[in-house]
Amino acid sequence: MIYSRSSEYAIRAFMHLAQAPDGKYVMVKQIAEQENIPAHFLAKILQQLARKGLLRSSKGPTGGFALRKPASEIALVHIVEALDGLADYERCVSGLAECTDDAPCAMHEVWKDLRSRIMDYLEKTTIADLVRALEEKRKALDKARRPATVGVAQRT
Repeated sequence: MIYSRSSEYAIRAFMHLAQAPDGKYVMVKQIAEQENIPAHFLAKILQQLARKGLLRSSKGPTGGFALRKPASEIALVHIVEALDGLADYERCVSGLAECTDDAPCAMHEVWKDLRSRIMDYLEKTTIADLVRALEEKRKALDKARRPATVGVAQRT
């Protein structure tokens, strides 16, 4: 995985929230049950993201969490950076204190290219993109599961 379990759970929760009606808050318990995420862990993650300004929260019986911005404006990098930071993508994978183009480690070129592709993905992929891709996959699965109906003439 290219990010922590906390970020994974947050991204799944954001996708769930993106599918909620506008202005509707969703309770952590509901998200946790439907996404198969431990509720206490998810609550801490979403509270942290609300404090960082990525989510709105509301207390009470109709409370919960909602996206602060449209899903199309929330890139994965915003979530990953808020929870994990981006330092892991910037340091030397071999553990050297200094690793540059002028003084590279053995993995420098490979990691530099991979890091670039990961960051590009995180920066360009939005929650809306993931929701759209998930909906397309669900439609394709539903279509594949339907029995094929072939016009068979009945004999009398």
